[in-house]
Amino acid sequence: MPLLFLNERSCGTGCDPARAERAMTGLAEAVLAVLLADRPGTVLVTREPITGLQIANGHPIGKWHGAPRNKELWQRLLLMQSKWPYRTVFPEGESYFDVEYRHRGETVDGLGAAHLMDGLGVSLLVDACWGEHQLTLEREQLVESGDGESGESETSEVSVRHMAGRDHFETHRAWIKAGAEAVRRGGLDAVRRGEELWEGRAAFFPHLQFLPRVEEDLRQLPEVWVRPVRERLVELEAAVAEWDPATRPIGPLWRSDVRTEFRTRRRLCWFSDGGKNELFDWHCEFLPTPGRMHFRLLHEERTVRIAYVGRKLGV
Repeated sequence: MPLLFLNERSCGTGCDPARAERAMTGLAEAVLAVLLADRPGTVLVTREPITGLQIANGHPIGKWHGAPRNKELWQRLLLMQSKWPYRTVFPEGESYFDVEYRHRGETVDGLGAAHLMDGLGVSLLVDACWGEHQLTLEREQLVESGDGESGESETSEVSVRHMAGRDHFETHRAWIKAGAEAVRRGGLDAVRRGEELWEGRAAFFPHLQFLPRVEEDLRQLPEVWVRPVRERLVELEAAVAEWDPATRPIGPLWRSDVRTEFRTRRRLCWFSDGGKNELFDWHCEFLPTPGRMHFRLLHEERTVRIAYVGRKLGV
């Protein structure tokens, strides 16, 4: 399900009208190519309705779609699924106030949202900096300090998929097609709802155990979290399937970042298990943050038992 996020920094610039026209045509052709590859799943997400888009200063989109040669492209764009503003596709209740993305020192909300949601940023090719199929962004995020409290700022570089023309679509075609094919194939790759993860858990994850309360967590899981949760469960399943507690007494060889909770936060990690409160402080994260999955190790049974899937506890 490719979510395409329009990069607002590429719009409303001071480029000349001819270049703006070419950029809009290239963007429209690329977006519609994605739509053709995955019609049911493609969504264009913009800061504002596309009908109000300023391609360049003094050059609204109306001037572009008013030209007869662009009429068909415009009609097809209007028919595709679109949403605005960016936060409408975020998990319920999440605003991402604690993270900011920048490109060349300027805040880029659309490209940041594309990274958060594992989507694809799309830009008007009005500047050479938007001519790459992969962009490097600077991400600044509030993270937990050593005592488990938030407040420290951490800056890192991240990459986001990007598209500004048909040639970029060709670069991402395999990724887009793989997602669409997974839906058609069925099975675990086709899971799009949390309830499917719960109902198929015995077949999908035979080496994992789940507390009964996890059923509600999965059935209420926002759509945007389904694939990341599925991926974390697949990684846990693979790690536990190969785990020999005799040779690895601490735990399995994890496939992603798995760790125990900070001491000051462990009070949040107790769950009733068979009538007894147990500590489920092992956890992994999933995007979009602040997704967390909590579990505990059962060495004698050579498994992990999952107690919680959802927003980070206590936030």
